[in-house]
Amino acid sequence: MDNRIVVDSKICGGRPTIRGTRIMVKNILGMVAGGYTMAGIIEAYPELTNNDVTAALEYASQVIDEAKVIPRA
Repeated sequence: MDNRIVVDSKICGGRPTIRGTRIMVKNILGMVAGGYTMAGIIEAYPELTNNDVTAALEYASQVIDEAKVIPRA
């Protein structure tokens, strides 16, 4: 992830963001879930790079792998 994802209690309530921005990993994941392509995400957030979006996806993958997953009823 090349230190692209930061967690700072002073930024977005401590939620993971892309370094140097207030763009939360959650926003990127929501866009992917909504069908956005990499190009579409970068068009919406021109300050991001392909590497930033990839880092957000890798971060989410690592977090879900470490977290206890609770099945939905």
